[in-house]
Amino acid sequence: SCPCSTLNIPPASAPDTLARPNSPPRASPAPVRKATALSHADFLYRLAHSKAAMKPVTLIPGETTHVFFLQVAERLGLDHAKLMRAMRQRSPFTDGVLVPDTYQIPLGMDENRVVSLLLNRSHRKSVAWSKKVFGLYNERKWFHYVTIASVIQKEAADSDEMPLIASVIANRLVKGMKLQMDGTLNYGAFSHTAVTSGRIRNDRSPYNTYRYKGLPPSPVCNVGFDAIRAAIFPAKTDYLYFVKGADGRHRFARYFSTHKRNIRHVTE
Repeated sequence: SCPCSTLNIPPASAPDTLARPNSPPRASPAPVRKATALSHADFLYRLAHSKAAMKPVTLIPGETTHVFFLQVAERLGLDHAKLMRAMRQRSPFTDGVLVPDTYQIPLGMDENRVVSLLLNRSHRKSVAWSKKVFGLYNERKWFHYVTIASVIQKEAADSDEMPLIASVIANRLVKGMKLQMDGTLNYGAFSHTAVTSGRIRNDRSPYNTYRYKGLPPSPVCNVGFDAIRAAIFPAKTDYLYFVKGADGRHRFARYFSTHKRNIRHVTE
């Protein structure tokens, strides 16, 4: 199912350490000024003009939310488990919903508000991207492509390779072949774990495209626009196979015999 159709994203509000609008003034012998409590507009203005109140956190394309939230927790002094729980409460899955970017996070926000802020900003950008390509935003259609893009993002050496990787995915899906791509096993906490033959044999999650046909049930990572564009507009090729060379780039092939020869060349 599409994630955003069931997203539950309350607006990010002021940190708990700031006075709330309309809160009653504390007892004091001196006259109480009416402006003691910040209005929401004042809070946003001060937030925008006070660099000291922010801390940057960067989500890179291809990273999983699990690993990104480890960084967020460390940078902001938050709890990783609470961040993940807040994400699951607001989205039916955790990856592919956040847009890679550098986010300025207000200090003093709790886990729920940080996740709400990230989701709100990401959703706005996703809608803008979709309208740029399609002229409208259809959630189900958009996140179908995000799932494909997440596999591309994990596999491609760079943005130039993305349309070629996308063509292999498209061609294999049309032929009913298993994708058999290592990148789908780099989901969640396994984002940077080497995919071994043992892992391929023993991982029984639906993300194991060596075991199951079709796409993973949801995105395996968060993706940039280049990967989404490649998923929507794959190159027109007959390629069904690829293998990574020593230079980090892939050798593509239409036939399995050619693919085996490429494997021998890159492993010599």
